[in-house]
Amino acid sequence: MIPVDTSAWLSLHDEDDRHHAAAALIWRRLMTEQAALCSTVYVRLETWSLLQARFGVEAVRRFDRAHVPVVNWLEVSEARFATAKTLVLDAGRRRLSLVDAVSFTAMREEAITTAFAFDQHFREHGFNVL
Repeated sequence: MIPVDTSAWLSLHDEDDRHHAAAALIWRRLMTEQAALCSTVYVRLETWSLLQARFGVEAVRRFDRAHVPVVNWLEVSEARFATAKTLVLDAGRRRLSLVDAVSFTAMREEAITTAFAFDQHFREHGFNVL
């Protein structure tokens, strides 16, 4: 499984984003390979909120129609939340988000080592990125 991060979703939707071309190329490859994609429901919420704030409801509609159906959305249990919360609090860093920590926790629990992301925190936490 390949987790898709908010940074990848935003790059796919924003043609002015510096990673847009790379994101589109990676997305086409993943679709051609019929890759098993996943993400957390927190990433879904974060992506929805940012797309709506930056680009409007039509961008959310495109995301909901084209991308949401092809992803296995992982729930965030109390145990997963608690592990992620501890990661954020122990790191003591303003820029490590709970959404990222939940993704890292889910990836470790699922033994996933590579994500579709443009966020440097994935590498900092030992993951590979496409």
